[in-house]
Amino acid sequence: MKLKTAAPAIVLVAALALAGCSTPEPAPTETAAADTLSGTINVFAAASLTGSFQALAAAFNEEHPDVTVTFNFGGSSGLATQIVEAAPADVFAAASPATMKTVTDAALTDGDPTDFATNVLEIAVAKGNPGGITGLEDFANADKTIALCAVEVPCGAAAAKLFDAAGIVPSVDTYEQDVKAVLTKVELGEVDAGVVYVTDVLDAGDAIEGIEVDSAPVAYPIATLSASANREAAQAFVDFVLSSKGQSILKAAGFGTP
Repeated sequence: MKLKTAAPAIVLVAALALAGCSTPEPAPTETAAADTLSGTINVFAAASLTGSFQALAAAFNEEHPDVTVTFNFGGSSGLATQIVEAAPADVFAAASPATMKTVTDAALTDGDPTDFATNVLEIAVAKGNPGGITGLEDFANADKTIALCAVEVPCGAAAAKLFDAAGIVPSVDTYEQDVKAVLTKVELGEVDAGVVYVTDVLDAGDAIEGIEVDSAPVAYPIATLSASANREAAQAFVDFVLSSKGQSILKAAGFGTP
């Protein structure tokens, strides 16, 4: 009789032992929510942002692969005029607060613009400095060929302040509508020198040499636009530009912090 009653007890003990030794089921792993952003955003950006914003877009697409970023690069004043005239744009990144003001005065920004970078001017000469340029004083020499940005665009307005502060009246052979056009003139040897941003000199690589000048930093503001057809993606791009990752890309391109 004892043997008959002991058997169930042994089975119960064995079952409990096996239960105690069993491995618990792992907790389900949480997965990141799928990115919901998609569509296209049109970014109007100053010409001096060309290389850096293309790099920013590539990094942005690693996080938001379904968003297509298209660019319209050019002189900030011209871009501001296009926006005021209802050009389809989602984001505006200007090379000066003055050109951004054209857009904010028309109540076309979605909130206040934010400064995201700074830049400084530099003299650009072709590799080897064939024109023998040594500094700003050479810009007053009529024997030198000189290119500057037109005064209505930020690089031209900043250059005008630079020459005024130095007491120099430049002898200008050509005024260009954006800083990349000035750089091209220098690189092709069509002029002896031009005034561009330090970031443009860096972006040009070995083809261009820079000569430092005492230039005050110029702020670059960015804003989403109230007429944006894809506000969520537009704001995500602006947020990325302002993020630590975006700022590191801008720093690598030679921009200063705001």
